[in-house]
Amino acid sequence: MAMDNDNSDYGFLLENLMDNTSDAIYFKDIESRFIMVNEACAEKHGWESLDSNIGKTDFDIFAKEHAEQAYADEQHIIKTGTPLFGIEEKETWPDGQVTWVSTTKMPMRNEAGEVIGTFGISRDITQKKAAEDRARRYADQMRAIKEEMEEEVRMAGELQKSFFRATYPAFPAAAAPDERCVDFLHRYNLNQQVSGDYCAIMRLSGTEAGIFLCDVSGLGVRAALGTALVRGIMQEIAALGLDPGAYLQKMNERLFPLLNQEGSQLSASACYLVLDATTGKIRLASAGHPLPIRFCKKGAAQWLFEDLALRGPALAVQADAAYASIDCEIDPGDAVLLFTDGLFSVCNATGDRFGKKRLLDSAHSFTGEPLEDIFDGLESDALAFSSEGRFSDDVCMVGFELRQLLPQ
Repeated sequence: MAMDNDNSDYGFLLENLMDNTSDAIYFKDIESRFIMVNEACAEKHGWESLDSNIGKTDFDIFAKEHAEQAYADEQHIIKTGTPLFGIEEKETWPDGQVTWVSTTKMPMRNEAGEVIGTFGISRDITQKKAAEDRARRYADQMRAIKEEMEEEVRMAGELQKSFFRATYPAFPAAAAPDERCVDFLHRYNLNQQVSGDYCAIMRLSGTEAGIFLCDVSGLGVRAALGTALVRGIMQEIAALGLDPGAYLQKMNERLFPLLNQEGSQLSASACYLVLDATTGKIRLASAGHPLPIRFCKKGAAQWLFEDLALRGPALAVQADAAYASIDCEIDPGDAVLLFTDGLFSVCNATGDRFGKKRLLDSAHSFTGEPLEDIFDGLESDALAFSSEGRFSDDVCMVGFELRQLLPQ
């Protein structure tokens, strides 16, 4: 219902506002002394009545720090006529208690428009500020934990790098690099700071070398811990190094109880190959791993073995798994590449995988090339196919070129 705009109407509206709001409303004179407050303001300060503290200032109520700031704000409003909207004030009480309010302060004018004081409305936001403070402390704690974890992962990555030998076996043992019968090379393309991919090139005798490659399922720290277990077991079963099938079988027996804990299960594909440098004979066993590619100097690239049925299951999948050793021979000038599935698992914009067929097609282009050029070429072709231009998984490649047979 419309009301006449006379003073009694305004007084009625002001009285209703003052009596029913839970916000503290106050009026002050030009010296910042209280001249009127509402019930909420009196209750906030613990005053016995609405006029019991009339004539007093914030210096009579709050600690000096807050009283001085409030006085300075109000005097600035009086001098400039500029209001303050929604400022957050920290109220420090004489007993040390701290509260927070969101305050709007306005100049109070007489009928002539002259500033004769100030009035304000304050809403208690102590709980809101406490919640913000808790959230800030929580965020700081989470940031500290994240930084600590990142540092630990970085250190784990550095430790994992130390697993990989900086030098390769030489055949003959004392031969200079350009006089060696076998060239070895390995490369990592890590998706994260730590990896579930691991490879090792080991001298087994004066004429034989072992090449091991594995890919622990998953990414990050859990997978990296799996590679640490694999590396430890490799040292324990070194005596079986000349028999790839027995080697993988014993590794599976050791890994199965370690990677099959309640509520957590990991597995690992693996490939282990033994090269006899005097004959070019290769013995190989595979635990669910992609078969190596042979780069024939006098022909095209091909799978080292065609029969996928000769592969056994991945490690730590079956407690009693058996693995067969497969024999073949390569010729001088041939190269062999072992790799993890990250090399061919990239996808193009339509979701098609690069896949093993495209990988083998790509390999045809690099027969007869040095190992480093083979590695570069296969990586480049896979990345050119990828819609993102990067590998989505860790990639490890390890291989060798039989330059010539080692004299017996």
